[in-house]
Amino acid sequence: MTLFCLGSINLDHVYEVPHLPEPGETLLATAHATGLGGKGANQSVAAAQAGASVVHIGAVGPEGAWAVARLQALGVKTGYVAEVAAPTAHAIINVDPKGENAIVVFPGANMEQSLTSLKAALLTAKRGDMLVLQNETNLGLEAATLARSLGLTVLYAAAPFDATATKALLPLTDILVLNAVELAQLTEATGQSAQELAPETIIITEGAKGGRAITSAGEARFATFPVTARDTTGAGDTFTGYLAAALLEGQSLHEALHLAAAASALKVTKMGTADAIPSRGDVNSFLISQP
Repeated sequence: MTLFCLGSINLDHVYEVPHLPEPGETLLATAHATGLGGKGANQSVAAAQAGASVVHIGAVGPEGAWAVARLQALGVKTGYVAEVAAPTAHAIINVDPKGENAIVVFPGANMEQSLTSLKAALLTAKRGDMLVLQNETNLGLEAATLARSLGLTVLYAAAPFDATATKALLPLTDILVLNAVELAQLTEATGQSAQELAPETIIITEGAKGGRAITSAGEARFATFPVTARDTTGAGDTFTGYLAAALLEGQSLHEALHLAAAASALKVTKMGTADAIPSRGDVNSFLISQP
């Protein structure tokens, strides 16, 4: 089974700051690092670290070869990552001492996806494979439409929230992942409660409080794990990638949520994004250590 991810690829600039900047304020950062990021790349890396066979569909600029190489080094197949004229996307990430962040993203090449490359990738898929999407690229609707026609499961993380894109993708989504803020935005945009939305499975993450899963069988809560957070950037992406990989390998929803929550908790104990996503071995060891 293969997981296909149409997703963003970013160069992350991470700045550790004494507090998140106020409007008009200039801060001196206490540390700076760069690395691979973007919701799509993070989700692909997380799924690969969880043990899935992952094909990333994306785009980088002429200077983006480093990002492709890093994805490959982290276990992701990159044969359908196109080089386009637009520059590789980048993000400015400020992280405070409590691990909270404020992020600005320049989308660049992420919004120049190739329809030819997308179709070529998905036409290699087999029924029962999975497509993972977010809102950081173009062609999400085209990807979901083709994936559904080919018998793939579509998992959609509706972030950054975009009402128009999300409403269009809901009828094509099997598993919807979003946080509590995004759910509130979605219910306001659609006029529907979570129980009334189209996807068969809806996962709502609630940070340190865990979250809940809504299916036709009802609603169930899942817990998270107490850790000391250094950097929450990419925690949701780590959760999504691990969840997708676990479901693809045949775990129950309950088991997959437990694994994903552990991976997300372990991720926030480290600075960085894709490079800080834990391996399956590390997550298993973390779970064994829990009381």
